[in-house]
Amino acid sequence: MAQFEAVIGLEIHAELQTASKMFCACPVVDTTQAAPNSAVCPVCSGMPGVLPVVNRRAVEYALRVALALECTVAPISIFARKNYFYPDLPKGYQISQFEQPLARNGMLTIRTSSGEKRIRIRRVHLEEDAGKLTHRGQNGSSYTLIDLNRAGVPLLEIVSEPDLRSAEEVRTFAVALRDILRYLEVNSGGMEKGLIRIEPNISMRQAGEVELGTRTEIKNLNSFRALERSVAFEIERQSEMLREGKLISQETMGWDETHQVTVPQRSKEEAHDYRYFPEPDLPPLVIEPQWISKIESTLPELPLEKYDRFQAEYGLSDYDTQLLIEDWPVAEYFENVVAHQIDPKSAANWITGELFSLMNQAVIDIKHIVVSPEQLAQLLQLIRRGEINLTSAKTVLAEMFASGGNAAEIISSQGLRQISDSSQVSELVQTVLSENPEPVAAYLAGKETVQNWLFGQVMRAAKGQANPEIVQRELKHQLTKLQASDTVRDPNVS
Repeated sequence: MAQFEAVIGLEIHAELQTASKMFCACPVVDTTQAAPNSAVCPVCSGMPGVLPVVNRRAVEYALRVALALECTVAPISIFARKNYFYPDLPKGYQISQFEQPLARNGMLTIRTSSGEKRIRIRRVHLEEDAGKLTHRGQNGSSYTLIDLNRAGVPLLEIVSEPDLRSAEEVRTFAVALRDILRYLEVNSGGMEKGLIRIEPNISMRQAGEVELGTRTEIKNLNSFRALERSVAFEIERQSEMLREGKLISQETMGWDETHQVTVPQRSKEEAHDYRYFPEPDLPPLVIEPQWISKIESTLPELPLEKYDRFQAEYGLSDYDTQLLIEDWPVAEYFENVVAHQIDPKSAANWITGELFSLMNQAVIDIKHIVVSPEQLAQLLQLIRRGEINLTSAKTVLAEMFASGGNAAEIISSQGLRQISDSSQVSELVQTVLSENPEPVAAYLAGKETVQNWLFGQVMRAAKGQANPEIVQRELKHQLTKLQASDTVRDPNVS
């Protein structure tokens, strides 16, 4: 049976987090919150006689991404009109770039289960977004509403070469690119809001062949899960058709989330279908070398570099490192905690465990929490010194998260300081053993698992504030003494 391999390239559209639109002064608004058509002017609504003006900040953001992806920036790039007619495109064309894009020939290294792989970037270019259509039906009739708030929002299109070979690689590439956009602070990464839209182009060929097969494109994917599953399904669908001797049609597909299948939408367009020509209302975009150098000097440490440094400097596991570097404010928070002489593994555990849990419950990101790195470091220092145990520390952190209070003050006001005094622990253990003669007798008769139950009773008597290590040591000591002296009588014997 013939073996086929997938050949996959990606087209990624990322909205740029500018204050205003690409070619006019209208504000960029959250289309899920703002009233429809409330951020629209004659330019972005396509009125006759108006002229576009390029948003300098959008160009700067695009250059940051291009340089982070190791692209060669063109000294001169040209805007073009991409002509097609659709209700969400008020001008009847989209201002984009075609023959002379902003940047070309980049690279993004991804880390997969089989090792690192370098994926080539074909081009990075600027364009404007279209509006938003909402399709509705009522009483047997259907209609469509048009919201132009999104029309004209700056879009960055990033096109990869067809270097990807599996659904796993596609997802890994998409996540890696999303993380870079976040680090550069040009996009928040919200796929569910349409801020990043990823369209995979998939074809199949027999293993070992060079010639590309007929490709399909999957549109309107709004999550990494949908991206990975739709690509996996399309690979299997095309492979099965080729094994049966059927031809693949070049078409645009949609993803049916309910049935977990791709469905045909329309035949796939080619570049000539759009009748590109240079935008007559915009001059060539000239990028001076000094501007490139200035932007390059401000680029942050990128996720892959940070991953390697965290592994080498802090000795963290792959899992912990991935969680910490996914969002740069989290990575920065972690390093600020560790800077207070906190063990990196302990800091990572508390941040990715308890702190993440509290953030998820409150639906808040780390930039807006009231627990500063210094405050978390103080709590971890109190744990390390044995002044509070882990159970109480979780209670304290929850209170800190809610009120912004100081760990030491919360411990003091709520009486949560850990009991580490040996004589006090000894009294607690002795009381528990005397009040539970039957479990003690069972232990002495050889049922050693009873010790765990007795430990729990001691911790309950101490209201969870006793030092667990000291409790375990003292409990074992007193039970051993009872075994040696045989002073505990069977409660069934008179």
